[in-house]
Amino acid sequence: MSDERRVLLGRIAGVFGVQGWVKVLSHTQPLEAIFTYRPWILRQRGVERVVERIEGKPQGKGLIVRIPDISTRDAAEAAIGTEIWVPRLLMPAPRPGEYYWVDLEGLRVLTVEGVSLGRVSHVFATGANDVLSVRDDARERLVPFLMDSVIKRVDLDAGVIEVDWDPDF
Repeated sequence: MSDERRVLLGRIAGVFGVQGWVKVLSHTQPLEAIFTYRPWILRQRGVERVVERIEGKPQGKGLIVRIPDISTRDAAEAAIGTEIWVPRLLMPAPRPGEYYWVDLEGLRVLTVEGVSLGRVSHVFATGANDVLSVRDDARERLVPFLMDSVIKRVDLDAGVIEVDWDPDF
C-alpha cells in the first residue's frame, strides 16, 4: 500500500475522556465526511498502520474517534500528531477546475514561453491562496495557485502546469 498515491485527510489532535477516544482534526468538508473513507492509513514518526474499522462521531465543534487498538488515555496521548491518510483512488473526482494537491505533485511546470521551472514538489495553503513549491536542480520557486492570472493551464494527462511567471522570480 505504500506505493500508491494518498490524500491527507486529518490528524489526531487530542484526547477525549479516559477510554482511548481521540479528537480528530478533519480536513474534509463537511468534517464528518472523514468517516466515510476506509481504510485509514495512520502515520506517526515514519511508522504506518492500516485501520479498517473506526467508531466516530461529532463532539461539540469537532470530531472524536475510537480506534481499535487505542483503549486508554495514555495510548490516546501517545497517538497525538498521527496523520490520517487514505488512498487517492477512494476520493471522488474533483469538480472541473479543482484539483487534489496530490494530483499536482510531480507535474512539470512551464512558463507560457515554454521555460521549464521544474516540478511541483508540494503544495501548501497560505490563507490567501494555495502555493506550488516548484523545484529544479538549482532552486525552489513559490508560485501562487491563482487560476487564470498565474496558472494558465493544468493538464493532468500530459503532466504539465503552464504558468504566467517570471523564471527569475
